[in-house]
Amino acid sequence: MATRPIETGASPSVSDAIDTRLSVRAFRPDPVPEALLREIVQKATRAASGGNLQPWRLYVLTGAARDRLVDAVAEKRKTTPLDGLEYDIYPRELTEPYKARRGKVATDMYELVGIARDDGSARNEQMAKNFSFFDAPVGMILTIDRQMGPPQFCDLGLFLGNLMLLAREAGLHSCPQEAWSVWGKTIRETVGVPDNELIFCGVSLGYADGEHPINQLRSARAPLEDFAVFQTS
Repeated sequence: MATRPIETGASPSVSDAIDTRLSVRAFRPDPVPEALLREIVQKATRAASGGNLQPWRLYVLTGAARDRLVDAVAEKRKTTPLDGLEYDIYPRELTEPYKARRGKVATDMYELVGIARDDGSARNEQMAKNFSFFDAPVGMILTIDRQMGPPQFCDLGLFLGNLMLLAREAGLHSCPQEAWSVWGKTIRETVGVPDNELIFCGVSLGYADGEHPINQLRSARAPLEDFAVFQTS
């Protein structure tokens, strides 16, 4: 498991932003100026989009609006584990090497915070932190119109990637959270998302807590030879 001190300052180049981006799961409470949020989101819309459909919809929650959603989910979780699935987050019969990669990053994360493999209660408690946006001051909900298909989901991902890299450029960190997709009904009731929009993910955004051990996680990436084919003739 690779770890290194988290980069909390601004990243001056695209390469630096890519290299220092990671899924942060512990944030400081410092507020993010609304003007900066608006600038990041507006710039992110330059993502490539087939036919210029721009199929993304983004709900940016701060202050009381963020707390209202967090509180609503906390109340629901007292009686039910989820609203239902918007989509299968992972394939139901996940094969190798994908299954091993998923297992390793989970094991590494729990080791960093001292949670044993067989401690189901502690694992559930850590999982539940998703639904407080890991204490980030900004919570986002990213959606897409249900009529859209795989090409438009690619567009959605490009927009999300831009959003996270622009956050790094500004000295912020983020965490994309597909876990939020299991609370679609509650999100629609609380945030006002219409029924024709599929809840794709949440995004936590703010200033990273550089001292928290969970933020030392640096997930592995496959070597170039495992996935890239270069042909010259």
